[in-house]
Amino acid sequence: MDMTENSNEFSSRSKYNRCFSEDFKRSKVKELEEKQISIGKLVSLYGISRTTVYKWLYKYSKGYKKGTRLVMELESESKKTEGLLKKVCELEQIVGQKQIEIDYLNKLIELASDKLGIDFKKNIITKHSKGSESTVKNTTGD
Repeated sequence: MDMTENSNEFSSRSKYNRCFSEDFKRSKVKELEEKQISIGKLVSLYGISRTTVYKWLYKYSKGYKKGTRLVMELESESKKTEGLLKKVCELEQIVGQKQIEIDYLNKLIELASDKLGIDFKKNIITKHSKGSESTVKNTTGD
């Protein structure tokens, strides 16, 4: 009998006529704590309510008590965060390399300006491309 047949068997039974042993409840709580199964999966597999699962957790779990909030982070979220942090490090390294390159080129321009007696920075900055030149307004009223 596979899991789907097992699931249908439990679901077709009346919820009120079943009684689960203490060992069964403890084993399911242990599986929940070890993240081997989710609450939703337990509910669908055994046809029990979420409330019942939480009652088992409160009763049999060492760390899960009523009135406390348990925040569970998905493993995929932590891996995603780890990947993003790695990407940030790579990008910071690239930015650092580009800054070194900019500093080198600025020093090169400065040395060339001193040697040739031309202020390249001033000449480059004062020249505008055609897109940034101001336009003359038509005041004739055409």
